[in-house]
Amino acid sequence: MVMETTPEELETRLDATDSETTVVDIRDPSSYAAGHIEGSVNLPASRLSLSTVDGNWSDDVVVTCYVGQSSRRVASMLDSHLDATVSSLRGGFDAWDGPTESGPDT
Repeated sequence: MVMETTPEELETRLDATDSETTVVDIRDPSSYAAGHIEGSVNLPASRLSLSTVDGNWSDDVVVTCYVGQSSRRVASMLDSHLDATVSSLRGGFDAWDGPTESGPDT
């Protein structure tokens, strides 16, 4: 079973000056562009493949979706392929009360 990170835990980790946490938002690009966790990257679940998992990831990865259900599945898949601590954001973006930004992923 994949671990869960609470919104408060994630905000604390992101606020840490030495934080190396990657937030992966798996929502569709239009939802991501409308608002997302500051500094997150958009990797829609429909575009996930083993080739997208290869690459440079931090040692701490938190996956978020709308309400936390899909992110648990994706976090489980990432956990089996990454050499990192992977968790799902409990409650998803709907539960997030921290800093947000809008616009497409750059």
